[in-house]
Amino acid sequence: MTPRRLLLVASSALAAALLLAGCTVGPGNTAPNSTSEPSSGPGNAGGGDDSGDLEGALLDDGRMFAVVSWGSSTCLPQVDQVSAEGQTVSVTLVEPEGDGATEKACTADLAPRASVGALPQGVDPTKDITLQVTYGGVSDDIDLDGDPDATGTPGDPTSYEPSAGWFDDGGLVLLTWGSSGCPPVVESAEGSGSAGTVTFVTDDTQVCTMDMAPRATVIEFPEDDVDDDAPFTLTLVGGGLDGTVQVR
Repeated sequence: MTPRRLLLVASSALAAALLLAGCTVGPGNTAPNSTSEPSSGPGNAGGGDDSGDLEGALLDDGRMFAVVSWGSSTCLPQVDQVSAEGQTVSVTLVEPEGDGATEKACTADLAPRASVGALPQGVDPTKDITLQVTYGGVSDDIDLDGDPDATGTPGDPTSYEPSAGWFDDGGLVLLTWGSSGCPPVVESAEGSGSAGTVTFVTDDTQVCTMDMAPRATVIEFPEDDVDDDAPFTLTLVGGGLDGTVQVR
């Protein structure tokens, strides 16, 4: 992956609701699609030479993927269609729908957002994958390195365990599962060498929806502070997410 500058942190936004029981991340299934934060429109990322590019990561032990784009933090692109031919996966991103006939207003900030979808059945996550992404008038190919340690099979049900994957030097996507109405909010992030810690806001007064959805959080460490070429342990603190995740 090529080095690039990222904004500090973009927390996840609302995801499509999944049933608490019997939920399957199936081939091309749009139900688990989620995005961390919305966009100001295809190709309108603005600010910086690399901010219009797309990046990607493997998640959920090889069952899912994330596409990272840059734009408004309140209008998230959604994964609309996914199909595969061999190890080439075609992905279409669309703007989030407004509330009824009302078009959603987007803030004029610039943030990295992770749009999450399920890999189609038949794709081998242990081998290299090419995501051919279309987002409005923008098309981009994202090359994902295969994960030889991936034991998940695209099309099989998720284990609902947190997972994380690098999408750039110092930049990762964290996938967690829970209420789509209460996405994780990052309070701080710090890392050194082969380990990092992310602290989330804990709000016991927040009213959350009773669904189970994938929530994607983009986290960035200064690339000179962390080693993303070696096994990396991410410690999660607060927000009901306490634990550790191996970033792959």
